[in-house]
Parts: sequence; C-alpha cells; structure tokens
Amino acid sequence: MNRLLASGSYHRIVALDIGKPRTQVAGVEYVHHDIREPVDPKHARGAPADIFNLAAIHTTPGHPEGDYYYTNVLGAVNVCRFAKETGSRNITFTSSISIYGPSEAPLDEDSQPAPVSAYGRSKLSAEAIHLLWQSEDPARRLTIVRPAVIYGLYEQGNFTRLSRLLERRAFVYPGRSDTIKSCGYVKDLVSSMLFMAARNDGVSIYNFCYEHRYTISEICAAFSQAAGYRKPTRTIPVWFMNLAVLPFEMLHKVGIKTGINRDRIRKLWFSTNILPKRLVASGFRFEYDVVSSLDEWKHESRVKDFD
Repeated sequence: MNRLLASGSYHRIVALDIGKPRTQVAGVEYVHHDIREPVDPKHARGAPADIFNLAAIHTTPGHPEGDYYYTNVLGAVNVCRFAKETGSRNITFTSSISIYGPSEAPLDEDSQPAPVSAYGRSKLSAEAIHLLWQSEDPARRLTIVRPAVIYGLYEQGNFTRLSRLLERRAFVYPGRSDTIKSCGYVKDLVSSMLFMAARNDGVSIYNFCYEHRYTISEICAAFSQAAGYRKPTRTIPVWFMNLAVLPFEMLHKVGIKTGINRDRIRKLWFSTNILPKRLVASGFRFEYDVVSSLDEWKHESRVKDFD
C-alpha cells in the first residue's frame, strides 16, 4: 500500500481484510470484510479497480483441511465476482510455491504442479478460478505470482522465528544444513508484482524468489552478519527430532496447542528449490539480496531485531 500511494496513480486505496492490520498506512481506507462472503461492488464507487488478491489461510500445518479450501477457493470466487460486477480488468493474485510440492531438484514455472498439502491444492484451484475469469474477456489482465518464503518488516513468520532462535542460541539444523529454502524480501516481491503486471497483456504466471537458491546455512550466516548472532553449528538427526516432538503431539490431542509436530520437522528438512525463470527472463532486477535485506529489516525494526 505504501508503494501504491507513492506511485501517485490512485486516488483511493482500499484494504479489505478480516484481520486487524499489523500497521496502518495513512491514506488507506480500511474495511473489515471476510473474503468468504461476497464483496459489495459499492466499495468500488462505480469505477473499475486494480485488484490485489492477497487473502488466504496459509499457515500449514495449523488448520483443518477444509478451511484452506473454504477461504482460498471461495475467496477467489468472490474476488473474481467482484471484478466482474465492477468492470475491473486487472487482478494480481498471490498464489504460492506450495503448488509444486517439496523437491530437491530445481523447479521453474514449466514444472508440473504436485501439491502435497491442502494449502497447495487450494492455491492451485484458486489459480484456475482466476484464469477462468480472465478467459471470459481478452481485455482482462491476470498476474499470478507464486512467492517462496517472504520475509520483512511485520512478518512474524518463519524468518522472525528463526531470528529469535538464533538470538537465544537455540537453533539446531534439523538433519542437515544444506536444505535449500528459496526466499525473497517483501520489498522486492512488491516491485516484481508491479513490474510484471505493467508488462502483462493477458496472463502472466511467475515464481518469486532470489535467483540464488539459499541454503538454511547461508540464511543463518546472513542473520549472524546482520545482527551479530553466533552461527549455529549443531545438527540433530531427524529421527531424534521426530521422537522429541511426540509429547507435544500428545498435548495437542488433549487440546493444548503448541504448534510443534512432525509435519513441521518435515518442512524444515525438505528443500524448496525454486527458480524465478520468467521473472529473470523479463529483465527484472532485484534490489536486495538476503544480507542487504536483513540489514535493512533490522534497521527498520523498532522494538527488537526483526520485528
């Protein structure tokens, strides 16, 4: 929203969300809305809109399987219906690299989707719904970005949790230190979305992550360089970690949720090895790498490192 405001291209920017914003941007209209419900065309005030569909249930594991479809698929239907009712011709949709499934081999946009989670399957279905909307009118433009792990200010996700563990010297490599974790900084993600949408005359589908496939060891080293954390050196076998989480899974069965389970261990061990082939071929230039982006994120954080 900051980038859209700075562009000067819009006289109104409206954010529809069921959740409370982590920070409010001055000049943006905030509307509380559940995307599982139809979006009132009156929000557009009789004018077509450029739509950015970022809404999703995404934490995985973490929700019943049906919830991913209920929000991500039905949400796509409601967004496309809103676009049709308002005469809006431009949608940018954030899908996910989860549509590919885990792989040690590098995957690009021509690779066969093989999602293994309800989240990945629901995102692939949502892509199909958006593609159907675009196919109804050749004047419509659809940009689908499949982001890898995204990090940056207000993230409160994977990279934030990793930073907290590194700060406490509590991080150990799960099984190995060469797991590839394709990733990208949020500011480069936004730049890529605007760049690819501007070049798109119909349908554009692309992966977003850095061209260099960072390993978990390289990511930890970048955190150490940015914040002075001690580099982790210990590796624990996956079988031992799976054994250690069994008590937490038992707590979950009696209603005490900890978020620690074998599915999360598997996610840490498997690579997400993604190539941004179409983005690079289009001429897009990344402004950051992992080291420079972590330096900036730490500098912008107000309460503690990597807010």
